[in-house]
Amino acid sequence: MTPVPTGRLAVVAAGAAVALLVLPGELWLRFVLLNGVLLLAFVADWAAAPSPRSFRIDRRLPAAVALGAPASVSWRVANPNRRGARVAVADDLAPSLGAEARRFRARLPAAGVAEASTSFRPTRRGRFVIDDVTVRVDGPLGLAARQGTYRVASTLRVLPSFPSRDDAELRLQRARVQDAGLRTAQGRGGGTEFDQLRDYTPDDEFRRIDWAATARSGRAIVRSYRAERNQAVVVLLDNGRVMAGRVGGVPRVEHAMDAAMALTVVATGLGDRLGLVAFDRRVRAVVPPSARRTQLAQVTEAMYDLQPELAESDYRGAFSETVARFRRRALLVLLTELAEAAVDEILLPALPVIARHHLVLVAGVQDPDVVAWTRLPAPDGEAGFRRAAALAALDQRRRAVARLEGLGATVIDAPPGALAGALVDAYVRVKATGRL
Repeated sequence: MTPVPTGRLAVVAAGAAVALLVLPGELWLRFVLLNGVLLLAFVADWAAAPSPRSFRIDRRLPAAVALGAPASVSWRVANPNRRGARVAVADDLAPSLGAEARRFRARLPAAGVAEASTSFRPTRRGRFVIDDVTVRVDGPLGLAARQGTYRVASTLRVLPSFPSRDDAELRLQRARVQDAGLRTAQGRGGGTEFDQLRDYTPDDEFRRIDWAATARSGRAIVRSYRAERNQAVVVLLDNGRVMAGRVGGVPRVEHAMDAAMALTVVATGLGDRLGLVAFDRRVRAVVPPSARRTQLAQVTEAMYDLQPELAESDYRGAFSETVARFRRRALLVLLTELAEAAVDEILLPALPVIARHHLVLVAGVQDPDVVAWTRLPAPDGEAGFRRAAALAALDQRRRAVARLEGLGATVIDAPPGALAGALVDAYVRVKATGRL
């Protein structure tokens, strides 16, 4: 255990320095004697201090917390010794967890327990392994302390924030009501998935008659259909360089993750199977399509530890793996950045790989600052250049969107806070029109 001098020792040493000036005798002799006494007192106090290893330290914190959400961590220190002790504890909390404090002091009675806690609000996603706790125990005189660092293993997962959760639940309820209305209106033959055979009525279309069933029963029988369920939706999450840029103070990938989670809630709530492919230079995570209630947790788990790779994304490689994994026709939702250079040079050449057999929807988040700059007056040269650059950037973005739409993709370009809702609405329209 490391011997550590305390503040009290410094105060005593300062008093001894003053005493050197007033005590009789040779200065050097007084210096040796006083420092010798201090050294002996320090060593004796250190030897009498309880070992930090004898104290039991427990850390309690949640297994997972959402990015930016408040949470708390607490510590419990147990003193098994027969005498009291003054203890200081410092925990190894990462600065990005935003903890209000990571140190505390406590006076523990013999065989006593002390507890402390602090709140934190993480500012970065990911997996945090919190191992080391440093314990310092003061000696009886308070001149010296024993210090040791010990492993108290804990793991905290900081998940993506989901600000559009309430909006997604509202849109899900609205879509269910709409779906119920369509089923009522289309009860006589509408939809795409076979439902049942029933007697013909004057409102039925002639082409719906099942002639084999009509011949067997001796009366006109028609096939009725319902809106198809159990369709496949696959989210392709771009985790490359272009998604590291910040919009509204938040990386683009965070807005994309929020939209992916909102789509998961609505799609699985409507009975469709949703999966995820996250990629940059290579495929980072794959979640097989499922309509289970736990699918949102699976998608969140796959995304939470992803940090944007500062390199160009390999769209062709990701698309090829997606096509190989998901052969059945599906709605593929690509969450990326709609910058003209990236679209023209990398995305457009790779898009036919998935557009041949799948319905493609491309979504990106628009920077509201750039839009605002186009509307500001330009009283000087700097403001004029900024406005001109913003107008050029928006024009390039519109051209990129037009090229994607020319290849058959549906494109959504929405500001922060509106991307998730716009994506969900586009999915609901695709489902309602039976394009899959």
